[in-house]
Amino acid sequence: MSSILIFYFFLFLTVGPISKTLATKRHLITFRSPNLFPESLTYDPSSQHFLVGSFRQRIINSVNHDGLVQTLISDPNLPPNVTFLGLAVDSVNRRLLAVIHAIEPLPSFNALASYDLSSLQRIFLVNLQSESNDDKRQIANDVTVDYNGNAYVTNSAGNFIWKVNTQGEPSIFSKSPTFTAYPVPRDLPSSDLPYESCGLNGIAYVSKGYGYFLVVQSNTGKLFKVDADDGKARLVLLNKDLTGADGIAVRTDGVVAVVSQHKLWLLKSQDNWGEAIVYDEIALNTEKFPTSVVTKGVENEMKQYVLYGNVNEGVLGKGEREVFGIEEIQSSHDSEDEMIWMFVLIGLALAYFMYWRFQMGKLVKNMNKKIT
Repeated sequence: MSSILIFYFFLFLTVGPISKTLATKRHLITFRSPNLFPESLTYDPSSQHFLVGSFRQRIINSVNHDGLVQTLISDPNLPPNVTFLGLAVDSVNRRLLAVIHAIEPLPSFNALASYDLSSLQRIFLVNLQSESNDDKRQIANDVTVDYNGNAYVTNSAGNFIWKVNTQGEPSIFSKSPTFTAYPVPRDLPSSDLPYESCGLNGIAYVSKGYGYFLVVQSNTGKLFKVDADDGKARLVLLNKDLTGADGIAVRTDGVVAVVSQHKLWLLKSQDNWGEAIVYDEIALNTEKFPTSVVTKGVENEMKQYVLYGNVNEGVLGKGEREVFGIEEIQSSHDSEDEMIWMFVLIGLALAYFMYWRFQMGKLVKNMNKKIT
């Protein structure tokens, strides 16, 4: 094999994946479920299916990557017309945790349900109460789970976090004054569902190190880091506010994805979330009202998926709808990182080729000397 052919062989091995990266487009999973209007989305790595909640149907559906829908949970014993908001899979204990909320003008109802993902039966249903002297209507919103199986639920009206242990016993985990230390901007972007009064929203557990939570606040656009042991919170310093932030998810490479009705933000931190930067903003289809984001994959195959549930139409009673979507969102910056590594590999391959050629040249000269 000639040296030129060897070089092109190495070049093919290293450059081959680039065309795949450049050719990749957004993948939209379309699924049908009459008047589901899902607000919540999570991913079950065991079944490799997405799970979506429902608006006033008391069901949770499973959606595969081809858009095939199955009703996973049906709980007719819940109060009529309640909404499934936050969802989280407890992979260790094979449970699904679901936040349940009654939207006005329904009677106030906030609860956390735990369902066995093997039997699909409810394990417990616990009412989430505010402090006895607080008459304000509460909004249980998102949920995450730690490595011990404890669930943590955000209260968007009261700006605090509940904790529910594996036995279904609730308590107020964090009511840090940091959550109410920042003013709500007066010039918030317009939205079908105003969020001026929506405080703490999406929450994610990060098991790295001693364990902590990252929580977004919709009306201020702030991101908080909350200690998993004592509930102390502090502001994460960002290069821009995440105004209207809703769902949040953490990739295995440490990148954080935050979704709003208008865009998806991708964030990185070099100091364990004392400070962070928004390194990419990706425009979303605002007419489909994105509300939730999940991540899956490992290393260089990280993916984030956004739910288009048109929940605004359900809340405002704008009519009937059957088709909804889950869209894979990719960052051009992630692709640029991949290309940088491809060029590094090309450089290494070229260096190896030149070194091999140099050694072969020396070998040929030594053989010629011996022959003469």
